[in-house]
Order: sequence, then C-alpha cells, then structure tokens
Amino acid sequence: MTSTEPGSVFSRIDRWVLGPPGATRPSLAVPVGSRAVLLSPEESRKVLYGAHRDAALGAAVWRQAITEARREPRDGDGTGGLLVVWLVLPGLYRNLHRILRLWRRVDRADLEAEAVLAVLAALDAADPDGPDPGGCLIKEAVNRMWAYAKRVTREIPVVDIAAFAEARNTTIPPEERPRPPEGWEVHITPPPRREGLYATLRFADPHPRQDGRRNGTRLPELVFRARRHEEADLIGTLVLRPAGARR
Repeated sequence: MTSTEPGSVFSRIDRWVLGPPGATRPSLAVPVGSRAVLLSPEESRKVLYGAHRDAALGAAVWRQAITEARREPRDGDGTGGLLVVWLVLPGLYRNLHRILRLWRRVDRADLEAEAVLAVLAALDAADPDGPDPGGCLIKEAVNRMWAYAKRVTREIPVVDIAAFAEARNTTIPPEERPRPPEGWEVHITPPPRREGLYATLRFADPHPRQDGRRNGTRLPELVFRARRHEEADLIGTLVLRPAGARR
C-alpha cells in the first residue's frame, strides 16, 4: 500500500474514515461460520491486502461492506459508501502512479476524484453475492482513471477564443491611436456608391524648383500628390496631412 498525499482526495477519505486518535470508527461485523467477527477499518484492509490474506474471509469482508453500503438510506451520512471506497483505494495506487508517470499533464486530484466517482457509481449496481465484487469495483475505478487520463492528454490547450476575438476586433478611436513623431496620413473619402473604389490612384513626384529644392511642403521625397486620369471617373477625395493634425 502507498500512503496518500496530504491534500489529495484519497487523503481526505483516509482522514474521514480513520478520524483523529480515539475517535469512533466505522466497523464491519463480518459473518464467519456461525459467528460474526467485528473488524476495524485497518483490520478489514489487512484481511484484503495483507501478506497473509484469507480469500474466504476477504470475500466475506467485501460482501458485508457492499451490503451495508447499499442498505444505507439516500439521505444518510454515506458512512458505508465511503468505507467501501476506502477499502478500494489500495487496489488503485499502482495504476494511479503509473498514469502520473506516463502523463505529467494529468492532475492527481482530478484522477483520484474520477476513481472515487467510479466506485460510487459501480456500488449502486454491485452484487454483494457475485464473484469478486471488490475486484469489480477496483476494475471500474482503474478503467475510469485510464480513460480520463487518455482523454485529457488528447486535449490541445488553446487561447481564449472569445477574448482573442474581442481584442482583435476592438476598434481604437483615431484620437487614441499611437502616432509617429514625424509622418503623414492619407485619408481617402469615397463617394457614396455601393461598388466602392475601383479606379487606380497614381502618385506623382513634384518637379523641383529652379534652385534645386522641393516645394516647401515637407512631404516625402517620392509622394506629393495623387492624380487621376483625365477621362477617369471621380473615385473620391484624397487628403494628405501631417500625422496627428486636426482633421
């Protein structure tokens, strides 16, 4: 048997079943022949998993534990069910640690919770007088742990799609947009027509003045004004102004 970690689901069940020193613990009155043997939780586990196991007595322990758990009222405190889960736990450790070694992405607490849920679900349909009822509960819990681990490892983490789309689609007001210290902005206002802009914009370099200097507009060297062909339709108005200037 392997001890549970302090914050794990299994350790909480341990503390609940065993309780503090001197506390009253659930016990099993296991029929052996013509008499009943009263076993504590630790003694019941020793019968099931100890070095010198008694198969007949072990079967009787499982039978009595499952019978008492299934007889509990729906509004009861669940003592019998938790005792059955506690008795199942030692049969899960080998597979639990194997899964955690294989897939480090799997969270131990989630894995243990899946095992506990599997035991409680299987307990509702368990047959105390059937062949190896305890082994069936252990098998159900082990299968569910493996299924959960395989499902989790197939999942691919992705970004928060909603947050990503919101950030991507957010429109920053023009007055809040960062502006370069120097530069120019081009604003094109199309006429109100449905077909949009279809003509070609032509950018021309201005002729230098006779003294070799450009016109005193401080425009980029290669872009001065936009022209359209004389026979082309008007496609809109183009305004070129310094970055950050009032519109």
